[in-house]
Amino acid sequence: MQHLRSLLLVCMLLLLASVCKANEVANTIFVDKSGKGNFTTIQNAIDSIPQNNTQWIRIQISAEKYSEKVVIPANKPFIFLEGAGRNNTSIEYGDGQDLPTSATFISYADNVVAKGITIKNTYNLQNKGQNISIKRATAFSVQGDKSAFYDCAFIGIQDTLLDDEGSHYFKNCYIEGATDFIYGSAQSIYEECVISFNVGKYKPGSTGSMTAQMKVEPEDPSGFVFKNCEITGTGKAYLGRAWGPYSTVIVYNSTISDVILPQGWNAWHFVGHEENFTYVEADNTGAGADTSHRVPWLKKFDASQLTKYINLSYIDTDGWIEKLPTTPLMS
Repeated sequence: MQHLRSLLLVCMLLLLASVCKANEVANTIFVDKSGKGNFTTIQNAIDSIPQNNTQWIRIQISAEKYSEKVVIPANKPFIFLEGAGRNNTSIEYGDGQDLPTSATFISYADNVVAKGITIKNTYNLQNKGQNISIKRATAFSVQGDKSAFYDCAFIGIQDTLLDDEGSHYFKNCYIEGATDFIYGSAQSIYEECVISFNVGKYKPGSTGSMTAQMKVEPEDPSGFVFKNCEITGTGKAYLGRAWGPYSTVIVYNSTISDVILPQGWNAWHFVGHEENFTYVEADNTGAGADTSHRVPWLKKFDASQLTKYINLSYIDTDGWIEKLPTTPLMS
């Protein structure tokens, strides 16, 4: 019996050691525009990381505005970008082309973490006055699996955040836009985030939309979950409109302001497919949380159905969040 206890203790210690090693940052690269770091641009720092890297590399970014476009290639995983806080470190660029490469920041790699950074597409924001022509101008596009974002901000007007593919976790982030500004076909949880509409400022008289979730097949696990969030801003808007015939969005235990229209949701190009959408609101508060005038196809979930989506296991079946670098987990 004593031998068995000893064996179990050794196994537990080995397991703990493997988790600690997985969380460990192997090397830190410093980016500083003034030349005091290893690189003066974020892209040059990313370029310096070996292909098919298997250890976490931290890119520590000083408090500056970086006017550049950034790409993390698919063959450069395990990158942890750490800014000096989203009010201090920003990446800003203005590109309004309707192209996959027009985003200010594109992350193709799996296992990417960012903390304390603002990512902004300034293309539409640079325009002044009323009745301006708003183009699709994405700030951030995430297409790799197992990626997490802590205390970051994503700012644009139309199509701000392309949450495209893979499983993602957004914690304590700020996301701003007017139309379809969280869109894509990823499987993501947004927890304790502030979602702010600027449709009243940049597109007065227009109707905005927070999400455009694209779920194409019923067996596809993709969907957006907003948990313990604050939904606010100016103008009038929907919580979402369907970009796919099985579009899925859950809003849970969040504060919803009167920016949200009473009907709440829009079938968009998929009128006639409403029974296939999974749009759910549960335990929300605020002036815009009243569901009595919502579309008739808003679904109601019982506790077990809701649990499937609001638990981290919805995006994390293999413990990848526990294996992230320890610094973001302390936020």
